[in-house]
Amino acid sequence: MPPRIVYLATADARGHLMRAQLLAHSLRAAGASVQVLTTSDEGARFLAGFGIEAPVLSRHYAVQFDREQNMLRRETDRNVAHYVFRPGRMLRDILRLRAWFRDADLVVNDSFHPALLFMGWMPGWRRKVVHVYGASLRHALETNFSGRMPAWMAGIFGRIVAWQIGRSRARIAHDFAYGEPRDDGRGGHELATPVAVMGADTEAHDDLAPQAAVYLNPHFQEAALADGLERGLADARVPAHLVGEGYAQRAGWHAQDEHWIEMAARSAFIVSAPGMAALSIAAIYRKPILLLLTDQPEQAINAQRAAQLGLHHRIVVWQGRTGDFARAVTTAASELLALADTGNAHQAAQKGREAAIARLQHWTVLLHDLAAAAPPTR
Repeated sequence: MPPRIVYLATADARGHLMRAQLLAHSLRAAGASVQVLTTSDEGARFLAGFGIEAPVLSRHYAVQFDREQNMLRRETDRNVAHYVFRPGRMLRDILRLRAWFRDADLVVNDSFHPALLFMGWMPGWRRKVVHVYGASLRHALETNFSGRMPAWMAGIFGRIVAWQIGRSRARIAHDFAYGEPRDDGRGGHELATPVAVMGADTEAHDDLAPQAAVYLNPHFQEAALADGLERGLADARVPAHLVGEGYAQRAGWHAQDEHWIEMAARSAFIVSAPGMAALSIAAIYRKPILLLLTDQPEQAINAQRAAQLGLHHRIVVWQGRTGDFARAVTTAASELLALADTGNAHQAAQKGREAAIARLQHWTVLLHDLAAAAPPTR
């Protein structure tokens, strides 16, 4: 029988879902059976746009954000507590997941869904669970209460979470800056973040399109922020391809674009929040990137590391003032245009495509091998 994989992708933003659909298609092409689950109706619709049917496990668990993509910590803590301790929520999901476990060789938790964190350290279930997470996300989770409660209590929380994660069958940490795959011999793996592969039949052009490829996740909904971004790019004389579910009803914006990667590969620069996937695309397709930084711990870590690694980028921070934000965008866009590689854009894009294929293959081989080597399901 082909290896059977259940892949739970949380729908807090879209990076987990993009990774799920990329890996599901690649694993299926390699002969595995893959069932994707997610955590919201919006997430299921997003996956459907990529040809993935994904039942919704639970609509109760979600990280909470405001309309400007700032993480709401107290609201998130409250939501997680209600999810974990109310019997009709996490317990119900665990009972549903038991059925999926029975027929699966491997169960992927992307990223840190509480039900699979619990099942991932329990005897019997733990031998099938692999946790997939951004390195910065794990750090943000383990230090979630640092500075918000006494240090000894925050420390205990971090150690408990680390222990839960470490008890699972395997752990795959990913990062935009990782190179060749690494493993520690104890179930810990490091892989470069997988990204979408531009099409082989993309029209060959040697010149960059003088435009910005913009992607904002659905937590960006504030109209004044979009006003400032559009005005700033217009003042820098940069046309933009605008994608963002939160602005789907706004003129000039697209809710989703399955071919956005082709636009990004040919654009002068990218505009996005500093998520792991966006930074990975910028790195392998060699694109400068304008980072829209809000109050989200893991993305703040990513932005700092982009600077340390020398990735061509500029950071703008939304602070609620449209005019100031627009001027900051104009300055950053002008500087990024000057940094754009004006050489053979087609050749650079093809090298990026090869790098994206290699990253995806590393993930496919590892997950396929973990599932094929799993103990019998019954």
